[in-house]
Amino acid sequence: MTAHRPASSTPLAPDEGRGGVHVRLEGLRRGFANGARVLEDLSLDIAAGSFVALVGPSGCGKSTLLRLVAGLDAPDAGTLSFSPPLARSPGARGPIAYVFQDAHLLPWRTVLDNVALPLELVGVAAPARHEAARAVLGEVGLGEALTRFPAQLSGGMRMRVSLARALVTRPRLLLLDEPFAALDELTRNRLDDQLRALWKELGMTVLFVTHSLAEAAYLAERVVVLSRGPARVMLDHTLELPAERGPALRAEPGFAHELGRLQRALERGDTE
Repeated sequence: MTAHRPASSTPLAPDEGRGGVHVRLEGLRRGFANGARVLEDLSLDIAAGSFVALVGPSGCGKSTLLRLVAGLDAPDAGTLSFSPPLARSPGARGPIAYVFQDAHLLPWRTVLDNVALPLELVGVAAPARHEAARAVLGEVGLGEALTRFPAQLSGGMRMRVSLARALVTRPRLLLLDEPFAALDELTRNRLDDQLRALWKELGMTVLFVTHSLAEAAYLAERVVVLSRGPARVMLDHTLELPAERGPALRAEPGFAHELGRLQRALERGDTE
């Protein structure tokens, strides 16, 4: 299960998965005005409801890939397909949510109003959006912080608010770009556990960019290791780890074995 599986050219069939969306990337290419190529003929097939981590050297194109999937940028060549289609309609689940490395909270709004913002922007009435925001803040353990402002929160709490804001629309696809990188290890590990629990509960498809192989192995079902840019897939591996995970897993031989496999692929991608 270590070989890259190129995307099929057959049409996507309707696939609700576990509440997520099936994502197919075929032959993606992206370069910049200075002539630098970031992605070159990159193909991935991501099952609905799966949790996939993307790792690779700095500057290899991981964030660019997320931006293409989110529709924040457009490829120079290649296609992106989603099933079910990510069309917005009244009352539908939000199709895509994006969590950045910085929480990007509005300092003049309370925690509750920051989380309710995506629903406010699409015209959801105040009582309904506040009810949804309160529910998701409870899910991330911030039910007692509704009236606080961002300046009154720790870094870990701000990232939980950012995660809650992404989840308030109940997205089918959650994209995370190193969201916990600036946090201390203990806080980061706790948020990893919380994120994985929310993924299992809500069933959305997750694409998670990280520089930490240990975080990738702990969180994901599948890890894609990219080479130095232009990014190529060095390893596309379904992890041989239990579905139920806890802190003790990090000290087990099987976890170390998976880390070694990822490390070797990362080293190859940094030198070839």
